Amino acid sequence: MSASHILKLYTQTPQVKQIKESLAGENSSRFHIKGLAGSAASVLGGVLFDSTPFSHIFILPDHSSAAYFFNDLQHFFNENELPSEHRNVFFFPHSYKQPYVFENSLNANVLMRSEVLNRMSSGKHHVALVTYPDALSEKVVNKKTLHNNLLRLAKGEKVSLDFIMDILIEFEFERTDFVYEPGQFSIRGGIIDIFSYSNELPYRIEFVGDAVASLRTFDPVTQLSKEIVERIEIFPDMQKIEVIEKRESLFAFMEGYSVVWAEDVLFVSEKLETAYRKAEEAYRQLTKVVRQIQPQDLYVSGNEFLKGIVSFPLIELGSKSYFKDAVKLSFNFTPQPVFNKNFELLFDELSKNSDLGFRNLILTDTAKQSERINSILEEAKVNRQTQEVLQWEVLALSLHEGFIDKENKIACYTDHQIFERYHRFTIRDNYHSKEALTLKEIYNLTPGDYVTHIDHGIGRYDGLETIDLNGKKQEALRIIYKESDLLYVSIHSLHRISKYIGKEGTAPTLNRLGTNAWNKLKEKTK
Repeated sequence: MSASHILKLYTQTPQVKQIKESLAGENSSRFHIKGLAGSAASVLGGVLFDSTPFSHIFILPDHSSAAYFFNDLQHFFNENELPSEHRNVFFFPHSYKQPYVFENSLNANVLMRSEVLNRMSSGKHHVALVTYPDALSEKVVNKKTLHNNLLRLAKGEKVSLDFIMDILIEFEFERTDFVYEPGQFSIRGGIIDIFSYSNELPYRIEFVGDAVASLRTFDPVTQLSKEIVERIEIFPDMQKIEVIEKRESLFAFMEGYSVVWAEDVLFVSEKLETAYRKAEEAYRQLTKVVRQIQPQDLYVSGNEFLKGIVSFPLIELGSKSYFKDAVKLSFNFTPQPVFNKNFELLFDELSKNSDLGFRNLILTDTAKQSERINSILEEAKVNRQTQEVLQWEVLALSLHEGFIDKENKIACYTDHQIFERYHRFTIRDNYHSKEALTLKEIYNLTPGDYVTHIDHGIGRYDGLETIDLNGKKQEALRIIYKESDLLYVSIHSLHRISKYIGKEGTAPTLNRLGTNAWNKLKEKTK
């Protein structure tokens, strides 16, 4: 049984059918849904996103609940295993730590916001967008400004390298030896690397003369290519675009048919109003020089939010509804019981469910955990020497919280709740700050520094050198080993090198190439 099967279990329920029929009609639809528990809301959201041609914008109460909801949707559609340009589920975070302090914008969050704007302005409208009030409070650049501030490149296109460099400088990109975070570019011969604010991986552009010969994404840590692409779009930091340009709310930016989900519309409005009042207070502390940038230019008030969502189909969750004309729909979900790691209680629960005709689903994060749970339950069954019918299915799917659906007789349990483990959310999983620091150390090497190669051991860095590799010019690190042996390491193999860390003030002994001493030392250390 796969993750998509859980969604299919709910596709034909009366409530889902009613919502789909209403969304397909011409009139604006509003629903107030009660009786959900655990991750049932993300299941319902996944079902309707998967079975309708519309975009869905999910507004959760805060950052952490939005992140867990986002992860649930990701796992339903295996989005975390796809390159960013092929994903349809996005997280839309806030970009400022505090109002009007633009220099302290959160770089990773700016990138995620730009990804969303890029996708929503591209004509591909079937996206699931997960956000929260603090993120919605910040207005976004309008579409005209967005399209006037991007660089498009396609394979085979004739374009001057100097022209690209001028555009990047105008975009306030920083020129570095190697790129490792958004807003950077580097040029080495006929190759230019650019880390755009619209993609989680940087682009590598190779030129032959004035023609773009190839375009591909690559991992900034390993320098290895990820995917060949035909065309790219380079976005600057949209938070730095002149703020006198007219900005708008996210809802004004959206075009096409989109469905808005919210846990308590009035609560969201109040949170936005609180953020707006903070922006007003910060504005009063500003100097007259930047007083032309008023709070309404940058932030969404509670009333503006309420006016903005009126024209959208709305699905409101929670105990009360803001719109009195909303159609009320009820489910009969209860939260997953607390077992306190007591597997006798779990066994009794599954047995009771089997007697009542429930389908028992146990969700695990890994195949190893699936084997463990099956083993525990099989052992408990043997120890009890029972003849009762006990059925369960273990499914490799990570959800934040389990639930019991009494109406459709589906019991869904998560292994981290059974074992009482803390469940972490993940927003970005293929670029880590720890790796970025290691990368910066490598880029900041100076001749004479000692380095460690995973295969050859300790050597001394001697600078960068351009070498000929199969007829192509390529930069490589020149490393000196014992007895003046030389090793050239391609920039595509930087992940195999780290800066040597040893006793301060003591020079290490260099290894010799071609011997087995380094491998023996590694085995002894293990």
